[in-house]
Amino acid sequence: MTNPQHQTDAINADAFEAVCVMGDAARNAQSQLAQANTEAKNELLNAIADALDNHADVIAGANALDMSQAFDDGMDAGKLDRLKFNVPRIAAAAQGVRHVASLPDPVGEIVRGYHLENGLRLQQVRVPIGVLGMIYEARPNVTVDVASLCIKSGNAVLLRGGHAAERTNAATLSIIGDVLAEHGYDQAMIDSVDRYGRAGATAMMEARGHIDVLIPRGGAGLIQAVVRNSKVPVIETGAGNVHIYVDRSGDLDKAIPILINAKTQRVGVCNAAEKLLVHRDVAETFLPKAAAALAEAGVEMHADERAYGIIEQAGVKDAHLTHATDEDWDTEYLALEIGIKVVDSLDEAIAHINRHSTGHTESIIAEDYSAIEEFTSRIDSAVVMVNASTRFTDGGVFGFGAELGISTQKMHARGPMGLREMTTTKWIGYGTGQVRA
Repeated sequence: MTNPQHQTDAINADAFEAVCVMGDAARNAQSQLAQANTEAKNELLNAIADALDNHADVIAGANALDMSQAFDDGMDAGKLDRLKFNVPRIAAAAQGVRHVASLPDPVGEIVRGYHLENGLRLQQVRVPIGVLGMIYEARPNVTVDVASLCIKSGNAVLLRGGHAAERTNAATLSIIGDVLAEHGYDQAMIDSVDRYGRAGATAMMEARGHIDVLIPRGGAGLIQAVVRNSKVPVIETGAGNVHIYVDRSGDLDKAIPILINAKTQRVGVCNAAEKLLVHRDVAETFLPKAAAALAEAGVEMHADERAYGIIEQAGVKDAHLTHATDEDWDTEYLALEIGIKVVDSLDEAIAHINRHSTGHTESIIAEDYSAIEEFTSRIDSAVVMVNASTRFTDGGVFGFGAELGISTQKMHARGPMGLREMTTTKWIGYGTGQVRA
């Protein structure tokens, strides 16, 4: 599902029927997994982690072919970095699986419980959602993350990992499938529709009743195509038009390394900073320093009139400076580019962010407690950082072991989605013969 506008294809009847059959098989496999206790699930996860380590060269070899093909096809550097799944990254993914195994099992957790006046005892407990669907692009680590989180939370999953990572995902799923079979589980529990191409993704959107929830993870075009066209309920994950705001009270020496880390550590990820807002009172002091650091890192700067004038007058060496357009404020670059704007007040910064943000992550650099409190309370995004890089918005960093994605919606899951976000609840009533009058 990678055409330029991410338009959905007309439904392919054969692919639709096949995906529905796969969804039903996944549901049957999930019912088996739902009966497994925590010890059995952890044993399975640790076996998968060991298998990934033992066969890392196989996965890395497949990934090298995908990387070569993507490079020849003109994939940009940010996406190539995201596609890369070499031996060190496979080892990190395997360690993430072990971390998931070490986490508390959310299934069966009592959310709340109480007795009614008539003696009926009610409990709300966590249960698996059932069959999940994931549509994602050029992110082979997601295959491992999702598989491990689904196993621990008792869910089955159908995956559409995209053409760019098809060899890598196939090798990874083959290894995971072998471990499932060795432990007596149906391999249909974690399966891929990649064999059906874009038609498989379209079929997943149509497979209401066979897939319980669909989660797109990728660029804005992919996510919005799924949100607009899916008949299956969707958890919207985050394109990241991410902002850093430097307040008049900000520690400017602290702000520079935060900015550079947020922008350049990995440019092709959704928690990378895309916009820099600077209070006018510190703009003339801060922007030349920030621009010099950005220029040294090779970042192109799209600046509004005031920011452009300050940076140009400072004569920053090697600065790649352009005039920002209206479109820049809504653009997720996923590249060595950043939008820069000078604002007159904290209120203007908050209004600008809430108007243009995708609701992912924003950060404030400030020492004024009241400014921090106002920013954190009024910013309408899933995650707000204070004097810290936006790159920390990550399920692994948050202690989830891995993440299904970063939800920017406002339903049951918001922010990084870990094990609890992959469960729903049901009510159980324990009676002794009560009837309703």
